[in-house]
Formats: sequence, C-alpha cells, structure tokens
Amino acid sequence: MLTVKPDPYSYTDSMTSFSEQLKQLLNSNKPITVQALINSFGEKSFAVLFLVLLAIPALPLPTGGVTHVLEIIAMLLASELMAGRRTVWLPNRWLNKKLPDSLQFSALPKLVSFINRVERLSHPRLVKLQNNKLFTSFIGGTILIFSLVAFFAPPFSGLDTLPALGVVVMSLGIIFEDFIINLVGLIIGGIGTGLVLLMGGLVYHLI
Repeated sequence: MLTVKPDPYSYTDSMTSFSEQLKQLLNSNKPITVQALINSFGEKSFAVLFLVLLAIPALPLPTGGVTHVLEIIAMLLASELMAGRRTVWLPNRWLNKKLPDSLQFSALPKLVSFINRVERLSHPRLVKLQNNKLFTSFIGGTILIFSLVAFFAPPFSGLDTLPALGVVVMSLGIIFEDFIINLVGLIIGGIGTGLVLLMGGLVYHLI
C-alpha cells in the first residue's frame, strides 16, 4: 500500500508549472508507471492520476475498449475519494504497471498544450469549498459516474470522449484549485453522460 501524506487537493506554486513538470516527465524517455506519477506529483496524485487515466478516451479518437483497465483504476480511485480517503491506495501490481505507449507517447503529449492553456487562464477560486469533505466526496462520486459511463460507452462510437474529457477538466480544476474549471468539467461530463444515455435509449427502443 502506498500513502501520500500531503493533501491531494492542495495545489502549491513552484518554480516549474504543472504543465512543464508533466512535459519533462514525458520527455524523459523513461517508462512511466503509476508509482512514478505519484512520486513526481505527490500532493496532486489523485487529480494527476484521474487526468492520466482518462487521457486516451478524452481524445476524439475511437479506442475500441482498450482503455477499460485504465477506467477501472480511475473508478477505484474515485471510490476512495467518496469514502473520504486523503491518500492514494492501489495494489502493488497496478502501482508498478507501465503506462501504455499510446498514453505516454501520444495521448498525454497531445494534452500538454491544452493543459498549458488552462493553466494560464486559471487561478484559485472558492478554495475552501473545494477542500470541504462533502465537496470531495461529491467530486469522487461524479468522477466515478463519468468513468463508468466512459467504460460502458459502445466501442468505436466516440461516445466516451465527453465523459472522459469531463474528468480531465475536473482534474485540472482540482490541481489548480479553480472551482470554475471544476464546474466546466462537470458540465462537459454531464452532457457526455446524457448523450450516452440517449443513444442507449434509442438502441433499446430499436431492438
């Protein structure tokens, strides 16, 4: 079991921005594991893991169900937040699992410029609210729902994109302590969830 003592919702300024830290990690040409991400981002571990795990389905590309393992891990972490955990726990075999090459060398590099733009626009807003335990549980529950919807979205349909993107944007809201970004992610994920349910309903009626 791995624990990280600092508050995973506390974003502290440093000489190197978050987007630059992520870019440096990706450019290191070393295999990236979940453990390496936790070691690199410590207090931001929950949010960074959500961002990374949902990065591939967040891109407008058909995944064919190859991201299901990543979404399952995201759901486990979201459940931990709902239960009030303030530290990351994952089985050792998941901690030491190397991220897929498509994630390390394709999906994440494509998201870095997007993260950088969000970072420039963001600043801490309603920080006390976001550090509230009830809000933390709400965020965990919302991320669990969006990850579940992305998991059950039909393969090659692209319907997993918006729920996953909602999680990515909400993760950035957590990292930058910006309630507005969190709200935008909630709206994006909510729209995506509605589309998946709508399409599911249409298919059910056709059958």
